[in-house]
Amino acid sequence: MSEAQYLSGRLLLAMPGMFDPRFERSVNVMCVHDEHGALGIGIGHVLANVRFRELLEEVGIDPADAPDCEVHHGGPVEPGRGFVLHSTDWGGADTIEVQPICALSASVDILRAIAEGHGPSQWLIALGYAGWGPGQLEGEMRQHGWYAAEGHREILFGTRASNRWNATWKAEGIDPALLSNETGSA
Repeated sequence: MSEAQYLSGRLLLAMPGMFDPRFERSVNVMCVHDEHGALGIGIGHVLANVRFRELLEEVGIDPADAPDCEVHHGGPVEPGRGFVLHSTDWGGADTIEVQPICALSASVDILRAIAEGHGPSQWLIALGYAGWGPGQLEGEMRQHGWYAAEGHREILFGTRASNRWNATWKAEGIDPALLSNETGSA
């Protein structure tokens, strides 16, 4: 199995003291990672004053009985573009399976399905994404910027965004309080 295949479906955690402050305590679902680069959706932070029902109205969808939930900060790239991470019991033409953790959809079809009550059983929405060019993520990992953890559905769908970073470390058997802000090399 190649390194690129290995990271898809993992939770990518920003290490303490990471060189890019935009990703402090970041948790990303790695959706795509291949020879062309990588794409992750941030699930560790929510956007202030942005709610799901408002987004539906902005794209011309009647919110009907849709929940008024938080919207996640998916990453700094294309912050106006929406992505839905969801359970695999729903799929559309553009849905990508992110095994073993979830699926990813980015069309208005999933938003309509959720608003109409026949969308996936579990989901969360994010605006923007984190993107890396070919070899960029691997280089950042060698510099101790990121840690690739197991993909845990219960952390994705059953843990508050503010708790996901700590919960993912703990699921890996690591106490995040013991992590150092500095790394060395041998």
